Amino acid sequence: MGLGCLFCFTQFLCLLLFLLQFQATCSVTLSSNINSKPLCHHEQSHALLQFKNSFSIDSSASDGNPPYVLPYPKTDSWKEGTDCCLWDGVTCDLETGNIIELDLSCSMLYGTFHSNNSLFFLKNLQKLDLSDNDFNSSKISSRFGQFLNLTYLNLNYSVFYGQVPSEISHLSSLVSLDLSRNDLTLETDTFNKLVQNLTKLRQLSLNDVNMSMVAPTSFMNLSASLSSLRLGSCSLQRNFLEIVHLPTRLLSLDLSSNDFILDTISLNKFVGNLSNLREIDLSSVNMSSVALNSLMNLSSSLSFLKLRSSGLRGNFPDNIHLSKLVSLDLSFNSNLTIDTIAFNKLVKNLREVELSFVNMSLVAPSSLMNLSSSLSSLALRYCKLQGEFPGNILQRPYLQELDLWGNEDLTGSLPKSNWSSSLQVLYLSYTKIPIYVEPYFINNLRSLKILGLVSCNFIDSKNLALFGKLTQLNSLYLSYNNFSGQIPSSFENLKYLTSLYLSSNHFSGQIPSSLAQLKQLYYLNLSNNNLSGPIPSKLGSLPSLTSLDLSGNLLNASIPSSLFSLPNLEYLSLQNNQLLGRIGQFRSNSLYYIDLSYNKLHGPIPNSIFHLLKLSVLILSSNDKLTGEISPSVCKLQFLEILDLSNNSLTGFIPQCLGNFSNSLSVLHLGMNKFRGNIPSTFSKGNGLRYLNLNGNKLQGGIPLSTINCTNLEILDLGNNEIDDMFPHFLATLPELQILVLHFNKLRGSIKNSFTSNCSFPKLRVCDLSNNNLSGPLPTNYFDNFEGMIKIDQNMKYMGAKNFSYDYSVALTLKGLEIKLVRIQTIFTTIDLSSNKFTGDILWSIGKLKSLKQLNLSHNCLSGNIQPSLRNLTNLESLDLSSNFLSGRIPTQLVDLTFLQVFRVSYNQLEGPIPEGKQFNTFDNSSYEGNMGLCGFPLQKQCNDGERQQPAPLEEEDSKSENGFGWKAVLIGYAYGLVFGLTMGYLMFKTREPMWFVRIVWILIDSKGKRLNKNTHKFYGRRN
Repeated sequence: MGLGCLFCFTQFLCLLLFLLQFQATCSVTLSSNINSKPLCHHEQSHALLQFKNSFSIDSSASDGNPPYVLPYPKTDSWKEGTDCCLWDGVTCDLETGNIIELDLSCSMLYGTFHSNNSLFFLKNLQKLDLSDNDFNSSKISSRFGQFLNLTYLNLNYSVFYGQVPSEISHLSSLVSLDLSRNDLTLETDTFNKLVQNLTKLRQLSLNDVNMSMVAPTSFMNLSASLSSLRLGSCSLQRNFLEIVHLPTRLLSLDLSSNDFILDTISLNKFVGNLSNLREIDLSSVNMSSVALNSLMNLSSSLSFLKLRSSGLRGNFPDNIHLSKLVSLDLSFNSNLTIDTIAFNKLVKNLREVELSFVNMSLVAPSSLMNLSSSLSSLALRYCKLQGEFPGNILQRPYLQELDLWGNEDLTGSLPKSNWSSSLQVLYLSYTKIPIYVEPYFINNLRSLKILGLVSCNFIDSKNLALFGKLTQLNSLYLSYNNFSGQIPSSFENLKYLTSLYLSSNHFSGQIPSSLAQLKQLYYLNLSNNNLSGPIPSKLGSLPSLTSLDLSGNLLNASIPSSLFSLPNLEYLSLQNNQLLGRIGQFRSNSLYYIDLSYNKLHGPIPNSIFHLLKLSVLILSSNDKLTGEISPSVCKLQFLEILDLSNNSLTGFIPQCLGNFSNSLSVLHLGMNKFRGNIPSTFSKGNGLRYLNLNGNKLQGGIPLSTINCTNLEILDLGNNEIDDMFPHFLATLPELQILVLHFNKLRGSIKNSFTSNCSFPKLRVCDLSNNNLSGPLPTNYFDNFEGMIKIDQNMKYMGAKNFSYDYSVALTLKGLEIKLVRIQTIFTTIDLSSNKFTGDILWSIGKLKSLKQLNLSHNCLSGNIQPSLRNLTNLESLDLSSNFLSGRIPTQLVDLTFLQVFRVSYNQLEGPIPEGKQFNTFDNSSYEGNMGLCGFPLQKQCNDGERQQPAPLEEEDSKSENGFGWKAVLIGYAYGLVFGLTMGYLMFKTREPMWFVRIVWILIDSKGKRLNKNTHKFYGRRN
């Protein structure tokens, strides 16, 4: 036993010595290999550092498509004296040490990319990715053609501008080229060189590159090895699909958002040659004429099909078999209907389903259980689903995204456990699915990146602070609910949050300053709550904040100056609060939207605001105490679209440059201030002005002729000024003018149309010329051509700026009351010519304006009868003809105006019975006072039996012919002719006229004519 043990111990020692020697040998070898690894070359390291210093870091330069890719400054790790092969984004050749790959995508680089950039010293680059940066509209240098070893070049979404240089065609080794999402243009010659020389190309992406000049035949020479081609939004010629023959080996094709029109024949012909396709995107291509059954001809091997916003219509067939399809997008085809049978066959193997804005009202929600067990994404936004949603969909193990937003009749329940651990996106907004903010609900959302619970059916929301446990969240949408109390302080735990929307709730108290700890925050919206107190100055320390909306609260302190210094702030809305003090100095150059309206700010507008060269919207209205003059520096804002400084105490002259400094200006509202002088007379041709409001100032002079250049003008409001001029007839030629307000000025003379065109005021719907000195007859030609009032518009929309949420407003006198229309419906129509000196008859043609709601001709010198044709104004709500010289009877036909709420004919010379019935039974004495000849209800004066109201004649009988003569005029003429003939005959035979005959003649004349009322002298005396 002793010898045996000794032998074993000896063997153990030998083995131990062997292992120690082996380890030492390996260590020496490894150390030798490490020491022999070449470091980054000094000149290449120096070139990278120079490249780094040529750009600044700006968080707004990279979007990164949050929350999936978060941008970060890779060049921050580049330090002199360290091995550049270990820097972020840098890859070196292990043998030579040369830099062969450079990936600087999403690196927040901002600045101009000059042609002498040090990057071009890296001759050995094989892969270069500069995507998602901001190179400030630089041109792509021809020196990119020197990278002869490049196999991969990606300049996607990096703000390059201009022509694609032909030198790119020198990169004959390229396998992948991506120039998409820039403001680039590609000419035919350059494209021909590309397709001829880049024979190894397998992936070509040119989305958003302008290729309108490239002939379709140029695509014939594309590399046969090409497997992926992306030409979305390239402005390709409309006959592209009819001519081009693409490589038959093509696996992926994107032709979205081009101006093609695909019908059934052209679709079959086009896809017939592409039998190998795996992916196809024809989104936003007009396919409204395609028979849905023809989709059967798509490649049976298709795995990705995207026909978003393609105008597909009809019932989706249930005989289309795409057994290998895993991703389908038919969204935004609102005329497309899918029933349960077609849905079950279509989605059987799908992993990604996008059917938002498709009519699925015929699909039972229980059919969703037929979706593949490997489902990863399901988007059914606004699909009209109704019934009980199968909540166990959330237990599918691979589910990453579920979007049910806007299915307002969708009910059901959510499972309490075992939700997919892969879930990252959940939208339940605008559904009736009950939600309990309980620990079990929050625990199921631990992996979530985006949560949308806008206007939801919250059963229990007392534990709102529990949302602070979702520490992986990037976006949280809780707007339009009934949350109350203070904003939970636990939200400060959401360190990765980029978007927080708590608007339109009932939150109270102060804005928690702890929100300033959310350093990743891009968007913060706390609008339309009951928040009070000051705005925390710490919010000005959020480095990434892009949009801040605190409007519609009770904030009542000064605006902290730190907000004006936020480096990346683009959108600032603080309107409708009680903010005090002066507006601070702006130091951020990124702002494009500022709204500080409806507060209590005072003092002058800071000049620094006019140096924000990206500014598109500036709204400082209704602060009342803003004073001083508008600096001419305002005309430096070349991108300004909306300028609203109304309802303040601004003085001085309106800068003349506002008429021609920018063609992008669409809204100019300077009303209700104290401006003096003349209206700018410099409106240039091609300007984009749609809304011009200078109401309520002290402007003098005339309306400038250059206004005729505002061919897009929809609203012109110059009321309540001191304009002293003849009526501006040239405004009648403005093709888009819908609202014209010139009331309370000193306009004079006749408004008889001086143009012979039949297109006078073609779209006018509101015309207010009241309280001026206009005279003469009513303008027949205008009333004959008011097409905007003749046609009845059934589409109720509101007028406003298209690019921004800005509603037009106008002040009018409606039904006797001064009213400011904050929102103007497109169906609203009115004519107000009151308080002028118009003479003559009421025009018969007014009866053609069938959409008219208000008509005010009061306080003029109009005479004659009230036209029975007014019965055709079936939408009329207010009719004021008071204080004129109108005579005769009130037409009984007006009883047919069933919407009439206000009727005034007081202080005229009317006589006879007041019509009875319908709306006329609701009017009081004030509607008729000052007409001594009127009788009947509601007046105390009763009518005699001989004055009994006659039934209204048929419409054909009371309407005039085109020459203005109806049956009444013919009868009256016949009576006069008879009397005249009898009189002349009698005088031929008698020398003396008997008194009885004279009396008969005067009785006939009086019964059919226009003898003055005996109270005429009293009426004249009252008016004068």
